[in-house]
This record gives sequence, structure tokens and C-alpha cells, in this order.
Amino acid sequence: MIGQIQLRGMTWSDPRGYDPLVAASTSFRELYPDVDIVWDKRSLQGFESTPVEELASIYDLIIIDHPHVGAVVEKNCLLPIDRLAPEDTLAQLFAETVGKSYPSYFYKGHQWALPVDAACQVQALRPDLLTEPVTRFNDVIAQAKNGRVVWPLRSPHVLMSFFTLLANQGAPFPVTQQSQIDFNAARNVISTMQTLAVLVDPACFDMDPIAALDALAEGDQFALCPLVYLYAPYGRIGYRPHRIAFHDMPSLGASGPLGSALGGTGIAVSSETKHPEICTKFALWVASANIQRGLYSENNGQPANAVAWSDPLVNAPVGELYNNTRMTHEAAWLRPRHAGYMAFQEEGSQVLLDALTGKTGPDAAISALQQRFEESFCA
Repeated sequence: MIGQIQLRGMTWSDPRGYDPLVAASTSFRELYPDVDIVWDKRSLQGFESTPVEELASIYDLIIIDHPHVGAVVEKNCLLPIDRLAPEDTLAQLFAETVGKSYPSYFYKGHQWALPVDAACQVQALRPDLLTEPVTRFNDVIAQAKNGRVVWPLRSPHVLMSFFTLLANQGAPFPVTQQSQIDFNAARNVISTMQTLAVLVDPACFDMDPIAALDALAEGDQFALCPLVYLYAPYGRIGYRPHRIAFHDMPSLGASGPLGSALGGTGIAVSSETKHPEICTKFALWVASANIQRGLYSENNGQPANAVAWSDPLVNAPVGELYNNTRMTHEAAWLRPRHAGYMAFQEEGSQVLLDALTGKTGPDAAISALQQRFEESFCA
């Protein structure tokens, strides 16, 4: 039965982004029979690059990622969740969220989205081809020399690998204006990335995480993907021809799996919706522990709630991947979120691609990154 209140939502097209929200909306209708939520979807590339303000004029509910938050605040296109949500409920969600996922959507005094999906760069491997995860980046290079490594380098993921390895060395990329990149650490990271880039299949330059994980899962050529965003459905038997196991990231620095570039998604409410109260209620409901550990994770979802991450019934169907990557997620690094960041993310990715393909040298690349980052605050 069609509800009296018609809401439209926009998410991304992967089953991890779409299936759990459709299931949640169906279940929500049982509690609120007069509310009907219909979800549209866009590609991963579109999700990473489409301005939120374009979507907010059309949709009531929007799945976003946190680097868009600065632009969101500037454009005034989302409703601050904390204006309608009970303070104690938000405090509970903050306490229950994996790593920095909840504060990643807090900006200039307000909460702009609620985390429903937690992710960062971890390692993925074929457990039938590689029996143990690697712990050091030297081990990744050794595997790559044998043709066993696939690595997504399509923009913006080449930049995410740079961010991850830089923070892992204890020299994270700047997040504020007039802060300097650690030149020596950045040179070491680019050198390491160049070494690996020469060894992997050139097709990696056109791969996003989904393409890389498909390549890992569908043949026997590759055994390891050293840095890739966690994708829980690939941990399920039968999702692809071969199951993928996920583990903490391999370290370039000396302190373990620290500094992985945070990803994941949050659910936000458009400032133009005619139904802000019920939209907020749905967002709180889908982010709650009971839903995240139940129907959300059961329908290809990748929860952000730590209660779900610790649940044996959530871990078992996906090969314990939440337990196996928990340290990396808890120690993940939060990207810049100012209004000009998204343009820098695209420009910075191209700078690094030029360095990895020999079009420019490491020193010139670092200088270009510094200059473009500074300029992003004036955009």
C-alpha cells in the first residue's frame, strides 16, 4: 500500500549501499504505515563526486560521505540532525560508533549526518591463495614481484592510499590551512607507491575498489589487495566466485595499522524536505544498534555501529571481517572537510597519478600537492 507521506532517498548503487536501505524502509513502513520511502541510486564514482546540493533539491534523505560536509554547511542544503533528534539518543549513537565515523559528520557545531556504514582502507586477500595476512609493506612488494597484487588506483583512491601511508608513518596530511606536508615522509610514500605501481597490472590505474575486489574474487591471478576500502558483502560465501577475507592494513610505519583514510557513509536529511521530523526519525532508527546488527547487516549492509561490529552473529557470515579489521578502523585518519576539499581531492589524485606514471618527479608532486591544498581554502 502506498503511504500518504512520500519520501525519496538517494544512495549509491552497490548492494552494500542500496540493499540495506530498501530492507530498512520496508520494515519502517510496518511501524509507520503512512510513510513510503523510495530509494534511487548512483554509481560509486557519482557518489564520490556529485555535489550534495544538487541532490538536496530533489531528495528528502541522502547518503553522503564526510568530505562533503564543508560544502554542505556552506550551501545550507542539509538539516542539522541535532535540531530535531533527542540529545540522549545522539549521545548513545556517538558512544556506539566505530572509530571516528560519528564525529566525521560533525562540523561547525552541528551533526549533519548519522553514520550507517563504517569503512577505511584495509587489506583484502584470497584465503585459498594466501593463508596469512601480510603485516608490512615490504611483504606487499614481495607479493607484487610474483604478480599476485591488485591495487585500485583510479581517482580518488590513489590519493587515499597516499593519505593512508603518510598517516601510517606518523606524518598525516594537513587538514588545516597553512600547514605543511612532511616532505621527507611524503617522498618516502611516493617512492613506495612508485615501486608498487611498476609491479602491478597497468589495469589497476582504471580500477576503483569494486573493480579491484572483483578481480581478486573472480580469478586466480591475484591473491592480495594491500589497500582497499572494506566491502563486507565480498566476505560472504557465494557473493562472488571466491570469498575474500579482510584484515588490518599492512604497515609502512613502525606503529602498526594506524592512519588508514576513513571512508564509510552517513544518512542526511535535506533542508528542503517537507517532512523533517519523520526523516530524522528514520535516520535515527536505521543508525540504531538493533537495526544495524539485524536487518541492516543481514541485507548486504556494512554497519557503523560498534554493537553490530562486535556481534558474533554479524561477524560469522562474513568471515569475521569486522573483528579482523577493527584495529585499523578504530585508528583511522579523518580527511580534510573544508568547502574546497572535494576539488582538491580530484586535483591531488591527478598529481599522484602523474608521479606514479613518471610524468613528474616526487618533489614536484609534493610541491604541487601543497600548493593546491592551500588554494583549496580560497576556492
